[in-house]
Amino acid sequence: MKKNLLIIALLIFSAGMIYGQADKVTGIWLTEKKGSQIRIFKATDGKYYGKIEWLEEDKDRLDVNNPDEKLRSKKVWGMLILRGFSFNALKKQWEGGTIYDPENGKTYDCYMWFDGNDNQLHIKGYVLGMKFIGRETLWTREQELRK
Repeated sequence: MKKNLLIIALLIFSAGMIYGQADKVTGIWLTEKKGSQIRIFKATDGKYYGKIEWLEEDKDRLDVNNPDEKLRSKKVWGMLILRGFSFNALKKQWEGGTIYDPENGKTYDCYMWFDGNDNQLHIKGYVLGMKFIGRETLWTREQELRK
């Protein structure tokens, strides 16, 4: 009986550590070019998303490069650019999501990870399932939104 309780306690502790690891991606991130801040959050579907919460220039900028003409009149500020990421505890990365680049209007498959520093988030976008071909960027954690 004591052995079973110990095993159950260890399983609960391990599950808690995995979920804690998964949520460390949440927060405010400054993009590599330092022109915008993205808030990454966990949605009710259990997946992770990211929304533009601050732009350095032209807060009224429109999504003019969007391939869908109907969406070109939407503002970039407030736009959801990261969508549908799940945490893979074995690989210690967030995967299965996409990233939208308002600079060129393209959406890429994407994964994210930390490389020893929880304040620097590596993000890699790629196409056609070829992770070895793509573009990587590094975002820095911020404590608060800029004004």
